[in-house]
Amino acid sequence: MNRGEPTAFSATPYGPSPTDVREHPVVTLRVASRPQMSETAYDRIGRGYAATRRADPRIAARIELALGTAESVVNVGAGAGSYEPVDRDVIAVEPSQEMIAQRPPGAARAIRGSAERLPLPDYVADAAMTVLSIHHWDDPASGVAEMRRVARRRIVVLTYDPDYVLRWWLGDYAPQIAADDAERFPSLDSLLGWLGGGAVETVEVPADCTDLFLGALWARPELVLSDEIRASTSGFARMHATQERAAIARLGNDLESGAWDERYGHLRETDELDVGLRLVVSELDQPG
Repeated sequence: MNRGEPTAFSATPYGPSPTDVREHPVVTLRVASRPQMSETAYDRIGRGYAATRRADPRIAARIELALGTAESVVNVGAGAGSYEPVDRDVIAVEPSQEMIAQRPPGAARAIRGSAERLPLPDYVADAAMTVLSIHHWDDPASGVAEMRRVARRRIVVLTYDPDYVLRWWLGDYAPQIAADDAERFPSLDSLLGWLGGGAVETVEVPADCTDLFLGALWARPELVLSDEIRASTSGFARMHATQERAAIARLGNDLESGAWDERYGHLRETDELDVGLRLVVSELDQPG
C-alpha cells in the first residue's frame, strides 16, 4: 500500500490524493460495516482548522517514537492530517468532510467513517493511532475495540487526563470548558481497561507550540482572545456565545490591567508545562 493511493479494500476515498502498566481482560471484537455519515461537529468548527492546528514537531516526535517499528498505521479521527507519519503507509479515517477537504496535497487519502465502525478489515495495519479525538467519539469503548480489531501490533492514543484538565489558568476564566472536558475525556483507567493494558507517558507542551489547541496557549493568553484560534477549539465551540463573550471579556480586562501577569506572568518565562496531555501506548499480539 502506498501513501496517497486508494487502499485495496472496499471503501470510498475522499480528499487529496512507561509510567503505568495494568492488565485487563481482552475485549471482544467484531467486524464493522461502513456507516452512513451525516454532518459532524467538525464540519462546523473545523473550518480554518489547518491554519491554526499545525503539528508541533516535538509532539510529533513523541508520537513517531511511540509508533515504533510499525510500517503501516490506521489514523482514526485523522482530521486534516496533523501528526500523521510521513514515512509509513497510512490509512486515514475521518467522519468530517470539512476536515478531509483540508488535508494537504500528498497526504494519505482519507476514508470517511467513524471510530466506532471503522470501514476496514481485521488486522489491516501494524498500528492504530488517534490524536486528541477520542473525546469526540460517541462511544469511546467501541472505538478503542475497533482500533484493536484493525491493528496487529500497537495502539497509540494522544489524549488528556480528565483529572488534570485545565488545572492551568484557563479554568479561572472558562470553568465550563474544564467541566465539559472532564466529562468527555475517558479516564485513563477506563482507557487502559479497553486497551487491555498499556503505558502512560506525560507529554509536556512547549511554550511556543505550533499546534494551537487550548492546552498549548498556557504561556500566550493573548492568543485566546483570537476569534480564529478559539473557533478551531472544541472547548470554546461548545460554549454558548454569551458565556464565551463573558470569559473573553474577563481575560481581556485582566491582560489590560496587568492582573493576569501578576498571577501568572512567571509562565511567560517557562519553556514547557504539563497541562494534562498524555500519550498512551498499548502493545498487541494479533494475527497477521
